[in-house]
Amino acid sequence: MNRALILAASAFALAASPATAQSMQGMTMPGMDMSKPMPKKATPKKKPAIVKKKPSSGSAARRKAPSRSRATGQSTDAMAGMDMAQPTTSDQMQAMPGMDMSGKPAPGGSTMPGMDMTQPMPMQAAPTGTDLPAGNAPPPAPPMDRYADRSFGAAAMQPARAAFRHENGGETFSQAMFNLAELQIRNGRDGYRWDGEGWFGGDLNRFVVKSEGDGTFGKGVDAAEVQALYSRAIGPYFDLQAGIRHDFQPTPTQTYATIGIEGLTPYEFDTEAALFLSTKGDVLGRAEGWYDEQITQRLVLQPRVEINFAAQNVPKNRIGVGLSTAELGLRLRYEISRQFAPYVGISYEAKVGRTADYARADGESPHMTSLVFGIRTWF
Repeated sequence: MNRALILAASAFALAASPATAQSMQGMTMPGMDMSKPMPKKATPKKKPAIVKKKPSSGSAARRKAPSRSRATGQSTDAMAGMDMAQPTTSDQMQAMPGMDMSGKPAPGGSTMPGMDMTQPMPMQAAPTGTDLPAGNAPPPAPPMDRYADRSFGAAAMQPARAAFRHENGGETFSQAMFNLAELQIRNGRDGYRWDGEGWFGGDLNRFVVKSEGDGTFGKGVDAAEVQALYSRAIGPYFDLQAGIRHDFQPTPTQTYATIGIEGLTPYEFDTEAALFLSTKGDVLGRAEGWYDEQITQRLVLQPRVEINFAAQNVPKNRIGVGLSTAELGLRLRYEISRQFAPYVGISYEAKVGRTADYARADGESPHMTSLVFGIRTWF
């Protein structure tokens, strides 16, 4: 009976052994490579007895102390059993205490403070171009390694370079513009007025001709002048002008030496200012300006102001000392094309000071308001 029980137990043990071994084949352990045979455990040798010393509180003790993760407080010795030569799977990374490389935020925040492992780390580029701070360093020297000279020679390429410079900034141009060419409907004294200029030259040097005047229907021209000027650019937006001015009306005629400035001020105000010295020693001055307010692509409103003054009385020309005349105008034009634009507006002209006294003595009103119709054109 006892033998039968022993034999049955032995048979049961033999049958269970292969099943147990088979169940261990599908199991993996993080950090272990099951494809390699496990090394045999070496028989430990007997070591001489070592007297344990009390650990010191110095740097040696701190070096021997196991390191701990700041995030979890666990010892990093858990990584000691991993085989770093083999690729690490996501499951193994999840098994590492205190680390989550999946990119999912931890309960208290991100996986690593201030870092997103799923995005590339940005790199700050060095400032260049307009990002550099302002300075006063001289510009770099122009390059002199002209490759065409290697094949054709510098003498043969010099005419080509001169033609290129001429076509890109050295050419001559011309323009003629009448800013005012209008009929003036007045109270019983209808008249006309013009104000224009033309120039010929380049970006720096120009020859300029200006003309302006007015008249009354039935009486002829009341005032007419022509200026011939040399214009020199003194900046990106202003030209210095000098020349002569001749008045054909009123009589007697008069000639002046002229110096002035013309240009575009900030906020795009067109301005002109000039001083005139006559052959008789009379000094006159003039300043005018206007602004084009773009209402639509074709509808433009132009306010305009002009003032004249004198350094002394000129009785023969009915001009008084100080501010002599002032004109305020408001004109609305419609640009059928940029070169041709009819307009309508209103103009107010006043003679002041001693000049107004001369007008009253001649039986004229010192103030005049006109409804104007005209054309602004240039070509």
